[in-house]
Amino acid sequence: MSVVLDVQDLSISYLAQRGRVRAVSHVSFQLHEGETLALIGESGCGKSTLNLGLIRQLPKTASIDSGRVNYTYRDGKQIDVLKLSDRQMRRYLWTECSMVFQGALNSLNPVIRIRDMVSDTAAAHGMSGSEARKRALKLFEQVRLDPARVYNAYPHELSGGMRQRVLLALSLLLRPQIVIMDEPTTAVDILTQRSILEVLKVLRAELNFSVIFISHDLAVAAEIADTVATMYAGEIVEIGGVNDVFYRSRHAYTLSLLNAAPRLSAKTEALSSIPGSPPDLIEPPRGCKFHPRCAFATDRCQVDVPPLVDYGADQWAACHEAEQVIVAAEATRKVDTL
Repeated sequence: MSVVLDVQDLSISYLAQRGRVRAVSHVSFQLHEGETLALIGESGCGKSTLNLGLIRQLPKTASIDSGRVNYTYRDGKQIDVLKLSDRQMRRYLWTECSMVFQGALNSLNPVIRIRDMVSDTAAAHGMSGSEARKRALKLFEQVRLDPARVYNAYPHELSGGMRQRVLLALSLLLRPQIVIMDEPTTAVDILTQRSILEVLKVLRAELNFSVIFISHDLAVAAEIADTVATMYAGEIVEIGGVNDVFYRSRHAYTLSLLNAAPRLSAKTEALSSIPGSPPDLIEPPRGCKFHPRCAFATDRCQVDVPPLVDYGADQWAACHEAEQVIVAAEATRKVDTL
């Protein structure tokens, strides 16, 4: 598959009274055509900051300190998103890359109808009103909504799940290659969550767009993703195929996340919580940032920063004790299958 987004050495920080908060540190990854990449990790690990940086919608206190975000158009032309002018960036958003935010009610204008949001978005990007209406109605049908009702409704007249599906449809209005989804199923019930995931799978198969899916719900990530990246303290510490990351974890933090999540196959009700708290991103610990909370940590972990190592099959991990971690991961998987 061809690469549509190539992120290299991206670092983002926030200005605070005590100093600069290093929210994203030297992150690199590739997103391929038609691929869904899930970013998992605790709150505050940098997932949302990373994705806001990809579309240059960071707050004024934030700055992009280094890196490149190379995007490949459908005709093969490549550009660095970070070097686009404001006018070029306005054109890039929605037509090439769109975002579905977590809070649908906060993302939709409460005083205008859905049809006005459709026409405003279309007009800003040169799409005719009739074409926009036709495409919006089709998309509303594809996301399992009543097109006529939703098109003429105000946001407050729709349920939470309906609003979330409206956002999904609007994000696809101008046929972007990339859709970034920031925990779009967090604020809805389990049945609505299931419906949204099924709709997303169908739409991705039909329209062949790529997805960056932010989630703290490992079950959702496992169901929707092709590739999973684990973030900790602003860094990608493991990335690989969904089965490799979830069943053959090579980073202690990934394994800790999995052990802290309830599993239907588990024979015990006890969960293994991760001790301690996330590190201070103004003055992070030396060596591996996870070592104060890690059950596998050695003296080396307290001093040396682990590099991101290629373990084959497109799985990478930054852990000095990767071989011990995978033994523990396979042992956990064996117990679950008994």
